[in-house]
Amino acid sequence: MMETLNKFGLAHCDLPTMMWNVAVALRVVAVKIEGGAKSIPIFFYLLATVSIVIYFFNYHASVIVFVFVDCRETGDILAGIMVVSTSLTGLIGINKLMYMLMHQDKVQSLVADYISYDRMPLWPGTAALMADLMRNVKKRLILFWTVTMGNAFIFNLQPLVMPSKLNLYDKHVVYGLKYILGIKNYPIAICNIAISTYFICYVTSSIGGFLIVTTGYSEVRLLALGQELRDLWSDALKHYSENFEGDSEDKEAEKELNDYVKYRLQIIVKSHAINIDVIEKLEGLFRKAIAVEFILLTACFSIALLGGLEDTYIILPFSMMLVGMDCYLGQKLMDACKVFEDAIYDCKWENFDVQNRKTVLLLLKMSQRTLSLSAGGVATLSFESLMAMYKAVYSAYTTLRSTME
Repeated sequence: MMETLNKFGLAHCDLPTMMWNVAVALRVVAVKIEGGAKSIPIFFYLLATVSIVIYFFNYHASVIVFVFVDCRETGDILAGIMVVSTSLTGLIGINKLMYMLMHQDKVQSLVADYISYDRMPLWPGTAALMADLMRNVKKRLILFWTVTMGNAFIFNLQPLVMPSKLNLYDKHVVYGLKYILGIKNYPIAICNIAISTYFICYVTSSIGGFLIVTTGYSEVRLLALGQELRDLWSDALKHYSENFEGDSEDKEAEKELNDYVKYRLQIIVKSHAINIDVIEKLEGLFRKAIAVEFILLTACFSIALLGGLEDTYIILPFSMMLVGMDCYLGQKLMDACKVFEDAIYDCKWENFDVQNRKTVLLLLKMSQRTLSLSAGGVATLSFESLMAMYKAVYSAYTTLRSTME
């Protein structure tokens, strides 16, 4: 038992184990990402179905009734703003969950491609670097999961620690429990909303974990390939000195050195081509889901700001973390591409023969096609996109505020 639990810790940072970590988490919500794994038990299908029904009842059906019926009667606009913003935020995880369920075969194919890519032998000189960098990816995974689930825990502490006017349990009236503040119905409402909150945060953290592992592995591979390129000529000289005698600058030595370089370059080109392929599959799989996510987050931010930060700040951290993590992953991937491109210039290519220089030129052209994630193929996920979205949200907020006034 303890050995299995330890696989979720930093002691196991290899790709197969990390994919297994994510697969175990997603099985709970009836998503199977490993094609050869055992079938998901019927219990998890029932659990996911019940959780989805409770979630939609609490955060969508009840919200519609509350906003269009109760809020019109009471005139409490702030309460309507708070529950609508919360409802939109929760849709982000459901959107990705439904997308993964509908394209489960493509997800399984992508996971198989990554596992196959991981079986491609690493050059001994970069194995230690890969291990260190994959540890950082595991830290991201653990941190994201902890913060997301911690957000749900803190959110559900509201009835105990927050004053009534800021308490979303007091604002959010579950349909059929109109007298939510009554002693009889209040515990039922807390239970319903708590289940919904934990469910949506769990879904979001698990699917986010999948993106962290896949993009993180591609990023790490790029950095390792960059280091391999920088060490290529010095490794060639070392190889020659250990296996041959004579001056390393004569014609015979030049042939041996370039044969070694050619062999290594072929492996690097193949590895980089596979990396491009898996990232393009990942980006193509999630681009529409991420586009919907950005639209929902923009609406959520705008509506929350209309309610005033002093009343809606409890909602914003979760939303900001989601969009921030996606943009962070996209930025790290782009940064790794830049490091790899710089490494090509720094590989001492001037010492290579004509054939190897042509291979380096091919690799350079491939590297200039920056790997990235996007929202619908329109906006590239990066820190620049994150700031652009915040500006768009603020512009929408000021426009709506001036209209309301």
